[in-house]
Amino acid sequence: MKYREIKGFKVSEVGMGCWAIGGNQFGNSYGPTDDAESLKAVKKAVELGCNFFDTADVYGHGHSEELLGLALNKIRDKVVIATKVGGAYIYNDPRWGHVNFSPEYIQFAFEQSLHRLKTSYIDIYQLHNPSLKMIKEGEVFKPLRKLQKEGKVKLVGVSVHTLDEGVAALEHVDVIQCVFNMIDPKNYELLESAKRMGIGIIVREPLANGFLSGKYNMESKFEAGDIRSRMPQQYIEELTALVEEIEDRFKHRLSKETLSQIALRYILMFDSVSTVIPGAKTEWQAEQNMKASDIPALTNEEMAILGS
Repeated sequence: MKYREIKGFKVSEVGMGCWAIGGNQFGNSYGPTDDAESLKAVKKAVELGCNFFDTADVYGHGHSEELLGLALNKIRDKVVIATKVGGAYIYNDPRWGHVNFSPEYIQFAFEQSLHRLKTSYIDIYQLHNPSLKMIKEGEVFKPLRKLQKEGKVKLVGVSVHTLDEGVAALEHVDVIQCVFNMIDPKNYELLESAKRMGIGIIVREPLANGFLSGKYNMESKFEAGDIRSRMPQQYIEELTALVEEIEDRFKHRLSKETLSQIALRYILMFDSVSTVIPGAKTEWQAEQNMKASDIPALTNEEMAILGS
């Protein structure tokens, strides 16, 4: 495992995204999980040098955080934990509503996350997809900066959907989480701007919701609750065609490496990326992801293939 830096933190360049291990009890997931296997996945990642774990309070309505708390509490000082706040619906409390970024709610949700994670501080606390208007106004970041001044949060971050949101957030945060992958590289401009400003970049969805694993095709079926079950069939067909094209272009490497490893290695070719966070629900998946740090870099010719 190789390591990079986020604002003074040494982080594994391949981290672990923990949305999937939250399970499918409440939907909005990546399908069914087994908690014992999820814990093995986290521990396998640690064993292979991973020290960066990204979660959110909404993943499994707190269950992902609970599992990380169980798996990491004995090595808390050796890992970097990032979590998110904003999805108030998980508490089913009329006081908070569906989405909430108020100072009162953030303080409440922060304390709940601390409890589930079995920790007294959060390394990177991120707003979970606030609106572009909120990001531009900047007031929404003040509660996080307050927690940072109190020493309860080390770095302030935000998870964004669009390039405009990411660009607007540059002046307000220490870390930005965004989508970037072989199929969807549009945030390259954001990555380069963040690099110039010394802002960390966490890359999510590096495998395009799992499709860059090569495991799925246009006939694949996803159970209710899996976010991919909501994808239009036309989109799945287009995505599958793009993945098949990438597989064909990299068939010279697929005898030694998996498509997912090549997809992760592509992201790591950009030094503006601080860490990439593929998800894993099993020990085997975690191992395959972590090994991406050690496979050969893509050549200039291979990078040019993707740009054509």
